Parts: sequence; C-alpha cells; structure tokens
Amino acid sequence: MTARIPEPLRLALDAIQDLKANHLVVLDLRGLNDATDFFVIASGTSDAHVRGIAQSVMDKLDRRGHSTHHVEGLTGGRWVLLDFVDFVVHLFHPETRSFYQLERLWGDAPELLISAT
Repeated sequence: MTARIPEPLRLALDAIQDLKANHLVVLDLRGLNDATDFFVIASGTSDAHVRGIAQSVMDKLDRRGHSTHHVEGLTGGRWVLLDFVDFVVHLFHPETRSFYQLERLWGDAPELLISAT
C-alpha cells in the first residue's frame, strides 16, 4: 500500500536506510491502534549496529526539531524502541526480531511501500 509518509517518519526511514538496516518494514496502524499511526520495524546485524541505527534516527530527528518521546533498550541493543508518538521505531537484533515476530502480531496492518523515501 502506498501512502503519504509524514516528514518525521521519512527522516527516520532515511536514517535507518543510511545505516544499512535489514528487512525494513512500515506497518500502517491507523484505524487499528489508537496509540500510534505507524510501526517501523528493522534489524541490525549486531547489538552495536542496532544501537548505532537508533542513535542515528534520534540524532537526525532531533536536528529537525522532532524529539523522541520515549526510548527503551538502547543500552542493550537487542530491541530498541523509539517512540515519536505518531510512529514507533522497533530496531531488533535478528534473533530477538524472530522471537517476537511483530509483523505477525500486527498481520492485519497494511504494509507501506517505502522504496520512494
């Protein structure tokens, strides 16, 4: 599904892609969840890679005036959650992503096509 991607979400996607995250998925939760509009899910290759991607996302958005509302897991790097209110970024170590399977949990959410970011 294609949809207009809000600027802060586009900035986050750019930062994630710039650091070569794997298996980037954006789920459109509008109408399915009152807490947020989008879930961004991606994997790093190691804990350090996950932490680096998360820091890059926060830095890029902060420079443009979009501060992170809540952060979890940054020190560990196995699953980092970045809450920007309108969207939530989930960055995983591959084993942790496989275990939690957020894409399957939110299987009724349409996936956005993000190749044009």
